[in-house]
Amino acid sequence: MSTRGRQPAATGEVPEQRRVLAVLVLAQTIGGAGLTAGITVGALLAEEMLGSTGLAGVPSALFTAGAALGALGIGRICTLRGRRAGLTLGYAVGTVGSIGVVAAAAAGSVVLLLPALLVYGTGTATGLMARYAGADLAAPARRGRAVSTVLVATTLGAVTGPVLVTPTGEIAQALGVPRLTGPFLLAAVAFAAAAIALACLLRPDPLRLARSLAVSLRAVPGDGAESDGGEWPAGTGDGTAAPTGRRDVAVGTTVMVLTQAVMIAVMTMTPVHMLAHGGSAQAAGLVISLHVAAMFLPSPLTGLLVDRVGRRWVARASGPLLLAAGGLAALAPADSVPLISAALVLLGLGWNFGLISGTAIVTDALPPERRATTQGVVDVGLAVAGATGSLVSGLAVARYGFTSMALACGLAALLVLPVVGRPSHRAPRATAPTGPGG
Repeated sequence: MSTRGRQPAATGEVPEQRRVLAVLVLAQTIGGAGLTAGITVGALLAEEMLGSTGLAGVPSALFTAGAALGALGIGRICTLRGRRAGLTLGYAVGTVGSIGVVAAAAAGSVVLLLPALLVYGTGTATGLMARYAGADLAAPARRGRAVSTVLVATTLGAVTGPVLVTPTGEIAQALGVPRLTGPFLLAAVAFAAAAIALACLLRPDPLRLARSLAVSLRAVPGDGAESDGGEWPAGTGDGTAAPTGRRDVAVGTTVMVLTQAVMIAVMTMTPVHMLAHGGSAQAAGLVISLHVAAMFLPSPLTGLLVDRVGRRWVARASGPLLLAAGGLAALAPADSVPLISAALVLLGLGWNFGLISGTAIVTDALPPERRATTQGVVDVGLAVAGATGSLVSGLAVARYGFTSMALACGLAALLVLPVVGRPSHRAPRATAPTGPGG
């Protein structure tokens, strides 16, 4: 696609950004319903099939490990073929994994269940990696809001999924498969529909266009495009120029990894904790729905804070939020749905702060030609952290109890404070750069 004569709009964004965001919003709204199948019933399905509470964290560990492999592959494909190819293939693979989980449960086969959960993880990785596509064509001072737009689109499907545990369970039973596979049936349909939407509608490809614009801007002398990556002038969101080294990538990655590990650990074991003390699957589904809403629904406000107040201020705030979540989850009675819900809402909000601020920090540090591959590696770190948190949480609860595990996770979240350091600048206002010929 030719970029000759194309200029960013007054906001600093190219005209195609509006269409790209619209398509991503559509795909994420559909695909979001598949992201929470493993979260909602994965631990319960494992407990039922494996017969051990201590192994209840295994499904989450497996599909987050699958997400790690998926993120690496998707990042590589995006680098070679563009975002459309990478995201479409990721959702298609997730569809296959979802069907595999249903087949494994129907056959009562643990041997089939484990690899199916691994493959299902590729779909969850795709849902998260779509946020990077929203930032490809965004102006530096609007990247937080672009990322948040894609994330909030996931809310409708992601929140609806856990609430539909009972009706999808009834559908599964009518089809002759175990009730707990209902959410995975929904995931298969949602992932397949999202793949079709992206394959047909994500044109132009945002990453390919961003690369073309970067080359075009570098070729025009005196337009201010000599900044990092050769795109329109970039900033870190804390008032400084875009970095050329790896320090900011490491900071943003560490923030996301820490918040992911803490969130996954507490979230995975909460339904098991509730059911072990007489709670119902419907109550657990409601709590997880509220948690997922808190993970995504505040995204527009978080994105605005990231762009206006600063990436690092928001990243620092994620630590205390997660500490409050862990403390409340530990102290709340297991049969108190309101208090457990409040804890998991704080947990989701802290994760949201960490993910959006960390994503913006990492994206600011990378030029378009290096962006997708590095982002894939970053999301491998997220998936590994999630897998580790999930697996360790099950073992920790079995040995020390849910209270100790939740408190330890909350305290661990405070490590983001020394990692981020103390920001000293506010975020800059958006500027309108001049494009080729400007």
